Amino acid sequence: MKPTVAEFAVKMLIANEFDQLYCLPGIQNDYFFDALFHHTDRLAPIHSRHEQGAAYMATGAALATGKPQAYCVVPGPGFLNSAAALCTAQAVGAPVLAIIGEIASAAIGKSYGALHELPDQFAILDQLTAQARRIEDGAGAAQVMIDSLADLKSGKPSPVGMEIPYDRWTEQVSEFPDNLLVPPRPGPKVDQEALARAADMLTAARRPLIVVGGGAQEYGFEITSLAERLSAAVVAYRNGHGVVSSDHPLRISLPEAHALWPQVDVAIGLGTRFVTPLKWGVDQRLKLVHIDINEQEIGRVFEPDVGIHASLADTLPQLLDLIDHDGKTNLRWRQTIADTRGRFARLFARNFQPQLAFLGAIRSELPPDGILVEEITQIGFVSRFLFPTYRSRTFISSGYQGTLGCGLPTALGVAHARRDVPVVAVSGDGGVLFAIGELATAAYHNIPLNLVVFKDNFYANVRRTQEEQFEGRYIASSLNSPDFASLAESFGVTGLRAGSPAELRLSLRKSFSIDGPVLIEVPVGEFPSPWELLLLPQCRGDREPPHLHYY
Repeated sequence: MKPTVAEFAVKMLIANEFDQLYCLPGIQNDYFFDALFHHTDRLAPIHSRHEQGAAYMATGAALATGKPQAYCVVPGPGFLNSAAALCTAQAVGAPVLAIIGEIASAAIGKSYGALHELPDQFAILDQLTAQARRIEDGAGAAQVMIDSLADLKSGKPSPVGMEIPYDRWTEQVSEFPDNLLVPPRPGPKVDQEALARAADMLTAARRPLIVVGGGAQEYGFEITSLAERLSAAVVAYRNGHGVVSSDHPLRISLPEAHALWPQVDVAIGLGTRFVTPLKWGVDQRLKLVHIDINEQEIGRVFEPDVGIHASLADTLPQLLDLIDHDGKTNLRWRQTIADTRGRFARLFARNFQPQLAFLGAIRSELPPDGILVEEITQIGFVSRFLFPTYRSRTFISSGYQGTLGCGLPTALGVAHARRDVPVVAVSGDGGVLFAIGELATAAYHNIPLNLVVFKDNFYANVRRTQEEQFEGRYIASSLNSPDFASLAESFGVTGLRAGSPAELRLSLRKSFSIDGPVLIEVPVGEFPSPWELLLLPQCRGDREPPHLHYY
């Protein structure tokens, strides 16, 4: 007997090496979960307490592992609840398969008032993913799943949407291949002429800078080799941390890159949208090279002198072969980089001592392969240029979405998928309450997350803006936050408190020895503002960059 769409979907996920499904079941997906019941030893359902939790967990797991992950929720409000996580996955390049239920196919678009009906759910799903498809019938179901998985594994890592109407789950799949493992599609070929021009440009550079983004996470060895051959400084902002280790002498922070930017003669963007440094301005003396698997990213801000639409996996080894250079001729640039690092180290220690002390406590206890998940909080902002990272995929961020409240559920996905290393998430008392119910998920699935909640009883960033720009007219920025340690205990999560960086270090040491989730509450006062080193102004050239507000 031929399988139903529900049965076939389970088989496809298992065949394509999905180990878990982050989910919150509901009526439009009942047949799918009944089919899953017989295969939970190979595809484990990890159910959350809110649809956003399921989608954020899938996003966190994808970022921490680099492997595709899936989540499944009901249509309408269930899907919309997951939408913030889905747009975050799009922003940070997380390969997440969104399996979204739908009302009965005959009722779609009819406004009958069916349970969970939206006027045009598919249009929203299509906007939030790189590609979205709907299963229209059993005959075409296999091809929809194959195409969706091929999309998920090909090109720029991005979320993919698959919508299944309630009545299609039970239809039989009439045609499908014997081998259900879907390979990625072939990538674009490297333009050899462009590659040669890039190699010549980089070889001739005397003050080069490499900008890495989330798309470079798998290529740390090659990029470090490239940096050493060129004596090139390497900078990451949010999603590229860990590609080159922070203890490498050529690795610099964002403020340091801004200080060096007027001197740079060649800048190369690798696996990045290449937005942040370019908004500091360009001129005729600066040459730009941009390599990315997503052709739409190349030239998004300024047209590069050399743009290469190809994967870094194909491009970097060939580029290294073309650059016969040991970096020794650029010793002056290396010294400039070292001097800049030293100058900013003193500035950071002088201006950000409170944040530096707390981040230092975390770094001291977290092993080199341990993972930090940052949130939209005062500690999180500063972590982007003050927290050392030594391995790929050990710094997880919400990227340009700046999704307040994403920290706890995203970190649960990270900690669930990477139980082999300690995971620390930092949140504020404002953002953490967005998804505090997921502490129940952490306890139920015994997910070993170490959540540090910095409590100041404010939306601190909002309050600072009101103070500095609006003459202290405070509005809607004060909070009445709970006793987080006691709240955690009520969920079955270990609750601890730390009143200083030294106490936080001891609490983390204790939490790492506990088999299960831990929340550490840290009462804090006002922190020094990080914005002078995040909202960095144009410092070069007469070509005004596009208006790119905030960070």
